[in-house]
This record gives sequence, structure tokens and C-alpha cells, in this order.
Amino acid sequence: MRIVSLSKDISLKRPLEMGNAEQMKTVKMVLADVKSRGDAAIAEYSEKWDRVKLHEFRVSTEEINHAKANFDAELLKDLEEAAHNIRVFHEKQKRSSYQVDVENGSFIGQRVSPLDAVGLYVPGGSAAYPSSVLMNVIPAQVAGVERIVIVSPPNDQGALPDAVLVAASILGIEEIYKIGGAQAIAALAYGTESISPVDKITGPGNVFVALAKREVFGVVAIDMIAGPSEIAIIADETAYADEVAADLLSQAEHDPMACPILLTTSDFFAHEVAHEVEKQLTKLPREKIARAAVEKFGRIYVAETMEDIVEAVNKLAPEHLEIMTSNPQVVAQQVRHAGAIFIGRYSSEPIGDYFAGTNHVLPTNSTARFSSPLSVDDFIKKTSIIYYTQETWLQHAPKIARLARMEGLEGHARAVESRGWAKEMDQS
Repeated sequence: MRIVSLSKDISLKRPLEMGNAEQMKTVKMVLADVKSRGDAAIAEYSEKWDRVKLHEFRVSTEEINHAKANFDAELLKDLEEAAHNIRVFHEKQKRSSYQVDVENGSFIGQRVSPLDAVGLYVPGGSAAYPSSVLMNVIPAQVAGVERIVIVSPPNDQGALPDAVLVAASILGIEEIYKIGGAQAIAALAYGTESISPVDKITGPGNVFVALAKREVFGVVAIDMIAGPSEIAIIADETAYADEVAADLLSQAEHDPMACPILLTTSDFFAHEVAHEVEKQLTKLPREKIARAAVEKFGRIYVAETMEDIVEAVNKLAPEHLEIMTSNPQVVAQQVRHAGAIFIGRYSSEPIGDYFAGTNHVLPTNSTARFSSPLSVDDFIKKTSIIYYTQETWLQHAPKIARLARMEGLEGHARAVESRGWAKEMDQS
């Protein structure tokens, strides 16, 4: 990894995943085609891009049962325990409706209610991501969403990974479709003959999925446009170079565009980690991917003080932040912007990815300055409630009419006055 002085440049160094003109053209074409022709268009794109001819998009009960029957018992227990941890954490995020009594029997308030239907995109094809199922479905269930749909691209045999189906089964999700790409996003947003539309789409995907989600925003809600993974590690000479290197590579192996960064006050430690990264890269099964990320976006920043490092991290607002210093709790208190903070030697980033219970869907590309991890809040909506009695209306109608006229909105003023406040005032 390249070692540089912190004073030179500090950034995530990647553009947002905006796509090029040709990709955008393809996405718009697919969205319009699925909106127009429905299932027929999805079948054609599945055959073209996923190399599979599907007669039924929906995963059958037999397929789910077969996945469960062939699944490793120990892994099943691991998934069930992870699901439990995630549910316990997200249960704490539940909101309640409330009412504020005003006067004369009037009140205002807020009603909190779940979305009716949400769709979860799970990346697939040659990979399996059951953790994505858990992280997206569970907060939606805690929020009270009644209909939860999973879409995921099939392999060339027209099947989804057993792990994905088992994770869905653990959570009781049965509406699962073997479709991916922009066509899956179109199906969720617009609906087809066999797939009813949803109100919100969550979950990560490739550039075509990201562009499609951005394009349908407004027809449906979306969670975020997530970029490639990133990790920043704050470490001093008390940390272990091999452990820091392993954590950097845990994110580098995700994507050639991933961004692994180390910030330290020790030049000696910086060189130790750089050596360890190279050593471990040669033994990593996904070496090609991880090496591309390390060489293009990986950096080790050496700073004079820990204060300089904290200031830089707050500018970076990284997706994942690990703190491995002699006083990690103190340093963590000074960090304002990060998607998730992992404190101390034994809080390696994958713990949050899979098991601790916190959500691993996190803001990227420095958006942690203003965005939050996926949560129960993403699957609810809030409705304002206003109830004025005649007495309260009579007391405040003249004030409201004056404010409306101040803004030049005579219709607003007359709407209030149409209840006859002048007449009521004359009679009082």
C-alpha cells in the first residue's frame, strides 16, 4: 500500500456510481420495456443477461424445502443466531405514535405506520449473500411491513443459492423471484402480470441496479445509492500489523473499487502494515480484486497527532471505521461522522457484517455526514394528525388568516374564514 503524509490529500478518491451514458441508456430502455410488456420483457432479459430461460419467476415451495434439506446444520444455527441478534438490536428502534393535547379538546399528533410493501434486491448469480437477506428483511419486519418481496438473479441453472433461500425461510419470507438487474427493479417499481409493485426498494446491486433504483425514485422510495465498500482504520503502535492488514483486505476483496485506508501516527507501524498487506494479498483467494482496490484506492496516512487523524476521519465520513489504539473509547467519542464504528482489537469489521446485530447496510462515499445505516425508520412513514374543535378554531382563525394574507395567499385566508369566524366573533 502507498504510504503518504496526512497533510497531502485525504479523500475516498472515488466518484459516485453514476454510470456512463451507454449504461444509463440501457437502464432506461429496460425500465420502459418492463413497464410496457411486463413478464415477457423480464423473460427476454433473463435469457439475454442471466443466460437462463425461465417459465416461472417465483421460487417454489419445493425449491425452498430442497434448500433447507441440503443445508449445513451448523450454518443454519449460525444464521438463526445472527437473525436473533439483528432482531434484538432493531427492536430498540421502534417508534410510537403520539398525541399532544392543545386546548378545548383539540389535539395534534403523529401517527407512525409501516409501509405496505417493500422489495429487497439481493445480489446473486455466482455469489450468495444471505446476510443481505437478514439485514434488509428484519428491520422491515420489526417495522410491521406486511408484504416483503425478495428478488435476486439466478445462476445459469435458473436457481438461487441455498443460503439465500434458507435465510429467507428462517424469516418466513416466501415471495421470492429469480430475477435480477434493472428488470428486477422495474418489476418491483411498476409491477407486472405476476409481480405486484412495492412501495420501497432496498438492497445493493451492480451499476445497472444502482442506476435503475435512482431512475425509479419517486415512483417508489429507495434506501440509498450505495457505492463500493470502504474501511478506514485508526491505529497506533499498540495495534498488531497483521490484524490491521487483514481488516483492510476484508473490504478490499469486495470490489476493485473498494477503498481501504489506514491512519496512524507511527511511520514504523505504517511500513509494517504495508508489508503485511502485500504478504497476505498473495494468499487471498480474491487476490486480483483486492489487489486492484489496494493499488488504486488503498492508502496509509501517517499523521503527527491523533487529533489530526480524527479531523481527517470526520472529513472522510467512512462507511466502516475501526479504532485500534491504546484508548479506543476516547478516540471514538471524538468521531462525528462514520457509518459504523468498531472499537478495539476484537471488534473486527466482519462482526458487524454478519453477527453483532447492527445493520451492515451503511452510507458510503462520505454520505455518513448526513445519512444513517438502514434501520426500522426506513420502513415506516409518519402522518401528521390535526384536530381543532370549534373553540380552538375560533380562537386562532383570525391569526391564521392574517398569516396567509401576509404571504399573498388569499385562498388560504378565505378557507379559514369560510367557517364564519367573523360571524362567530360578532355573536360572542
